[in-house]
Amino acid sequence: MAYSPDDVRAWIEHDPDPQTAAELAALLETAEAGDGQAQAELDSAFSGPLTFGTAGLRGRMGAGETRMNRAVVRRAAAGLVSYLKEKVGNDALLVIGYDARYHSADFAADTAAIAAAAGIRAQIMPRTLPTPLLAYAVRKLDADAGVMVTASHNPAADNGYKVYLGGRCADEAGKGVQLVSPADSEIAALIAAAPPADEIPLAEGYETIDETLIDSYIDETAALIPAGFTSNLPIVYTAMHGVGAETMRKLFAKAGFTNVTEVAEQCEPDPDFPTVPFPNPEEDGALNMAIEKARVSGAQLVIASDPDADRCSIAIPNGEGWRQLSGDEIGSILGEYLAEHIPPATQNPTFASSIVSSRLLSKIAEAHELGYAGTLTGFKWIARTENLVYGYEEAIGFCVNPEAVRDKDGMSAALLLAHIAHLQNTRGEGLQDVLDRLYIKHGVYLSAPVTLRVDDLAIIPATMARVRATPPATLAQSAIVSSIDLNDGSQALGLPPSDVVMWYTEKNDRVVVRPSGTEPKVKCYLEVYVPVECPEALAEAKLAAAHRMDVLKKDVAAALGM
Repeated sequence: MAYSPDDVRAWIEHDPDPQTAAELAALLETAEAGDGQAQAELDSAFSGPLTFGTAGLRGRMGAGETRMNRAVVRRAAAGLVSYLKEKVGNDALLVIGYDARYHSADFAADTAAIAAAAGIRAQIMPRTLPTPLLAYAVRKLDADAGVMVTASHNPAADNGYKVYLGGRCADEAGKGVQLVSPADSEIAALIAAAPPADEIPLAEGYETIDETLIDSYIDETAALIPAGFTSNLPIVYTAMHGVGAETMRKLFAKAGFTNVTEVAEQCEPDPDFPTVPFPNPEEDGALNMAIEKARVSGAQLVIASDPDADRCSIAIPNGEGWRQLSGDEIGSILGEYLAEHIPPATQNPTFASSIVSSRLLSKIAEAHELGYAGTLTGFKWIARTENLVYGYEEAIGFCVNPEAVRDKDGMSAALLLAHIAHLQNTRGEGLQDVLDRLYIKHGVYLSAPVTLRVDDLAIIPATMARVRATPPATLAQSAIVSSIDLNDGSQALGLPPSDVVMWYTEKNDRVVVRPSGTEPKVKCYLEVYVPVECPEALAEAKLAAAHRMDVLKKDVAAALGM
């Protein structure tokens, strides 16, 4: 037995939520009667405090120190508020947003009440809204910090607590960006020092953010599209049971898109996500309902938001069927468009992408004489790039308007993709033609994932140890000519140390291996490169890339012990 019954009783005594306290008391009684399943559940719920890090908090909802619940969130809020008082003082401003998951509104209200009781200013969003609006609020209101209660695209059982810094807690490039070290460890220490959850004072002296902030976001985002633009391009949109639909309706209308059909079954918030096994547009089958509606209605583009609308995916017609584009393909399409539309007066414009994303963006930037930065994974790094005008990561995260939202924003990206699709349609082309022109110019860059999902978290470090100790000599019948371990060799790339291994082959293929920061996975990011000698050779180059990717997937899976 790993859990301590006394610790469980103490937690119950201080749990401010009668529901989770009763749940835990019943579980303890069952466990003490000898029920093995109840004992295992208590072991899991009391396997150590839920770790606060650069992703804030994220985990399964339920009772206990290792779960997302009001006791855990209240102590996290107390730690964050103590940090703001130390760094800024009593005039610190904290803004708070929340999505439509179970308990999100409770966690947000508790945070605002704790901030108000501590004497700092707290402002809460007027209702469930997308994550990019909270990131926008931090910059627009010059807040010193922001909290977004969301688990983004995680399963329905999860919730999270994402923290942004701004105002007097961040430099200019970091305003409205997710926190990084050392702020995370400093806040974590203050959380650990916080009193029991039921002893943390609460007050009602917080404000509700005015609707004019949402209107301002709509205006600034719609302004990415030329004034007077109208389009009858038939589009199907799905919000994936999340909170994106209301804002996207306003954006489509404001920007001039008049022929948008929603997947009605998925466009009202529902924390159970009933029509998708995982509420993640990247998952196989997640866009099936949207694609079927597009097929029946004759639409030319499918756009999907993830549940908190900070990411987006698209699908396009492909002969007789439809094809969902990868994050790298979408990132390249947006990159090429934005590179061609940078205002002339922009100083040292720079593109950025994570090192697990396609190398094609760096070639696009080079061709347009723009700066480029490769960063560690996550927008907490991408968004800090100096002179950033566009950033993306392969996990369908895109930052197309960093002056407004210094984070991934699936809504502004969706609007811009609809505009590009319209422009292509007027030329008798599609988005695939944009990609084909890029491949003819720069070569075919084909990317794909290999993912090891685990139930036992101990498998993750063991797998990383294996790939370091016994790396393969060849991948896809090509010798590995370079290997970089960011744990100890990161200075070669000018990046902070990170649990990442990178392999490059003689044929210029690349593999990046890392543990996920938010899910129980080891993730591998594969990219093959095939040069294109002339436009007529493109089809053959695509086939060669696809064949080599098939072989590379098998070799990487073997290297992981899958």
